[in-house]
Amino acid sequence: MARSFISFTDLNKEEVLNIIEYAKKLKKDKFLDQSLKGKSIGLIFMKQSTRTRLSFEVGVYQMGGQPVYISGSSTQLARGEDIKDTARVMARYLDGIVIRTFSHQEVEDLAKYGNIPVINALTDYQHPCQVLADLMTITEVFGTLAGKKIAYVGDGNNMANTLLLACAVMGMDISVATPPNYEPNSKAVLEAVIIAQKTGSKIELTNDPKKAVLDADVIYTDVWVSMGQEGEKEKKKAFEGFTVNKDLVVLAKPDAVVMHCLPAHKGEEISEDVFERYADVIFNQAENRLHVQKSLMSLLFKK
Repeated sequence: MARSFISFTDLNKEEVLNIIEYAKKLKKDKFLDQSLKGKSIGLIFMKQSTRTRLSFEVGVYQMGGQPVYISGSSTQLARGEDIKDTARVMARYLDGIVIRTFSHQEVEDLAKYGNIPVINALTDYQHPCQVLADLMTITEVFGTLAGKKIAYVGDGNNMANTLLLACAVMGMDISVATPPNYEPNSKAVLEAVIIAQKTGSKIELTNDPKKAVLDADVIYTDVWVSMGQEGEKEKKKAFEGFTVNKDLVVLAKPDAVVMHCLPAHKGEEISEDVFERYADVIFNQAENRLHVQKSLMSLLFKK
């Protein structure tokens, strides 16, 4: 089976660092890597997207390839075609697949039966490409990942799951603060704890955001209601006290930064003044999606 990037743990620490370093070179010279010349990359989007679609379409183009955008509603998948059959067909046309969808199992099946590299551009379980960009951004701010602590404040969603796994792999510390009953996925927590025992990463789960941000280098948040959960309006009531505002930020290290994967609902998970104070960091995160994904595609798609 071709090598894919479905879970953050599909990469080891050295590979992550190499991807980040090459991404920094690509940031300086956008046409440096032409390894996708003559290749067609399918971009399957079962969910709406801004940054993910733009960054992958532009990235494939800059690397000399042909991005083929495939809306979920326009495929036979929307009419119930087996993902196994879709995978086997696409593998005969395409050189790689990027997919943004709901089910993590769908991405795993696509990689298993398609026999071409597959990149997870977001599932309800993980968002590994975003976290690669986040780690790149942290190295730009601090010069290193070593010894850094991330405090995640908010919903225990796909971002929380992936940050747990990423910090464990990279040997970074992480504290995740969520309201009761909104903790990260137990499977991700267990896997992160097992990895952390080998890498020395310290992992903490708490229901107290003030405790989480103590000694943090990075405070990270995300929307409280994820895409596809818009009907859960009552959910927001549980998150009172979990807004990343100036009163929370002051409890972290003096040089700490605030990060957000966007889109942001200002006044909910983050106050507008804090968002604007750290806007340069936040929009560097967004830009770095392009560069780090090109570096990742160079690793997986160029063969």
